Amino acid sequence: MKVCIYGLGAIGGLLAARLAARGEVQLSAIARGTTLQTLRDHGLSFIEGPPDQAQQQRYDLRASDNPADLGVQDVVILSVKTTALPDVAARIAPLLGPDTTILSAMNGVPWWFFHGLLGTPEHLQLKSLDPDGTLAAALPYSQVVGTVTHLSAANMGPGVVRHVAGNRIIIGEPGGGTSTARCQAIMHMLQSAGFDTEPSKQIQADIWYKLWGNMTVNPISAITGATGDRILDDDYVRDFMSRCMLEAAAVGTRIGLRIDQDPEDRHQVTRQLGAFRTSMLQDVQAGKSLELDALVGAMLDIAHQVNVSVPNIETLMGISRLHARTLGLYPLDS
Repeated sequence: MKVCIYGLGAIGGLLAARLAARGEVQLSAIARGTTLQTLRDHGLSFIEGPPDQAQQQRYDLRASDNPADLGVQDVVILSVKTTALPDVAARIAPLLGPDTTILSAMNGVPWWFFHGLLGTPEHLQLKSLDPDGTLAAALPYSQVVGTVTHLSAANMGPGVVRHVAGNRIIIGEPGGGTSTARCQAIMHMLQSAGFDTEPSKQIQADIWYKLWGNMTVNPISAITGATGDRILDDDYVRDFMSRCMLEAAAVGTRIGLRIDQDPEDRHQVTRQLGAFRTSMLQDVQAGKSLELDALVGAMLDIAHQVNVSVPNIETLMGISRLHARTLGLYPLDS
């Protein structure tokens, strides 16, 4: 099986290292700049284990910044930031044949979210993510398999990735279930690489549930610089997060993705991760564009279209957007 990982950030690097260690697929990657040069000169470095027992391995990995160098793949794993998707859409064509599976391993609401989702109003659109349909044209819905990654990893430098926590990947077809040959093949591939894979009955429901927690803690961490435990320890902040989550749950009910859980229960799931730095906080510290549209903007898109009042989420977006713009990490015209 020919597999290309498009984007060797923290999660992409973790996936690449595990797959390379098993050696059961013909693996390649799209990377750029110093990351690409490091991969060519030294390979991919992967660190795993507690700090006092950490082990580091290096893996040779074919990499290029030009998809045409790698050719048509059986599976392309998209592990880029959602802010990079327009560039991906413009460049990915050489990797895709009619039978190529696009495995979506990204944060937030994806461009294909409403494809196959029954019980959703037909007029819904994600203008904040794909305003002119460019993504849908370049990354066809019919070729997508969705994932939810319950993994935490960190970039320690170009071509160096550390596994922090989590080992679970949920997989599912946008239309429901995992009975297709492509889903079964992907689940086997990831299981062989050491991941705990879980079949999803409805992958959009799993995406929505993860978003329900990440939608608040990510931007709040980006604004404050606080780790997850400190955010949850502040009663005022946690209460604000809960109000946002109740609004998001009301939106979910309108589109057939009901969440029957109290926000405090979800906070306890987040608390189990300890003093972690969210991906958005890592992006702020690295000076990278923030994925506000996929995590918060898409929620507002949907809420406004289904006529659910979400003043707390609007406040969260406004403050987060202003903070990001002040740092030059979010466009002024969005």
